[in-house]
Amino acid sequence: MPFSRSLTVVGCHSEGEVGDVITGGVLDVPGKTMYEKLVHISTKKDYMRQLLLNEPRGRASMNTNLVLPPCDPKADAGFLIMESEEYAPMSGSNIICTTTVLLETGMIPMKEPTTEVSLDTAAGLVTVTAECEAGKCKNVEFNNVPSFVLELDYKLQVPGIGEILVDIAYGGMMYVLVDAASLGLRVHNQHARQLVETGERIKRALEAAYTPVHPENSGITGFSVCEFTEPLRIEDGCKVAANAVVVSPGRFDRSPCGTGTSARLAVLHARGEIKEGEDFKHRSILGTEFMSRIRGTSQVGSYPAVLPTVKGRAWITSFKQVVLDSTDPFPEGFRVGDQWHMPPN
Repeated sequence: MPFSRSLTVVGCHSEGEVGDVITGGVLDVPGKTMYEKLVHISTKKDYMRQLLLNEPRGRASMNTNLVLPPCDPKADAGFLIMESEEYAPMSGSNIICTTTVLLETGMIPMKEPTTEVSLDTAAGLVTVTAECEAGKCKNVEFNNVPSFVLELDYKLQVPGIGEILVDIAYGGMMYVLVDAASLGLRVHNQHARQLVETGERIKRALEAAYTPVHPENSGITGFSVCEFTEPLRIEDGCKVAANAVVVSPGRFDRSPCGTGTSARLAVLHARGEIKEGEDFKHRSILGTEFMSRIRGTSQVGSYPAVLPTVKGRAWITSFKQVVLDSTDPFPEGFRVGDQWHMPPN
């Protein structure tokens, strides 16, 4: 058959967010670090992301992870995170999906009751503990990279909205965090369109006004995620809050968002609203949950940082062979306006 490309993919989601995993069809990507591999694939081989995440094979509301040999000798495997508009240095839902697939397919041996895994990401080495029973990952807990606040209560002029206050924090990706109620919104599907349109407006306004740079890797910069937050409350003695993360091209992260949870922990800690070791339950717009805590503190450049630990679940949904017919007129897929949200200027 005239196939010019064939990729083996395991379908998976973590608390609602799709994070499929490529397990075959790619030997490796050049680079001495996972970040260098990310730069190489994004600049020289982006057709693979386009093929899998654009229609007709994909859609805007999904991610795909590429398993690769690790660069760090302490790691069991490496992986790159391909999202609809970019390659994320780190993602909580995607590391939960990737770990689940690696263990449940036997690519990394599963040990019961717990399996320790180290994964090499573009943001650094992430250690993972999977709770396992009868061949299944019951949950996956990861120790995320140091997370820190760049700005609290930053004043931002947003066209069509006016001046608002936002927080800017890093949790494995750069986040702008906004109190939903301050804009008359709630983290609820009733407000979905307004949240998405407002989130995209805020990101564009902030990109024009402020350039965040990670002090240890200047390549990690810019904004692609806006996190709408609701206040902390107490449920059964545990601190709980809802959030909705707007991901480019203008859609919600279906999960509670692991890097968003980490950024939120950094902000809460900086404001004195949560202490080291306290449990924090973060809820998505679907009502799904990640459990998290601050396991310690650190320093990143001049920024005080927290060390977040996040736990969630994932489920395998499919085993598929994705192919590109050599006569297919859409070798990199296509995008149409109903799925690729562009807010008005």
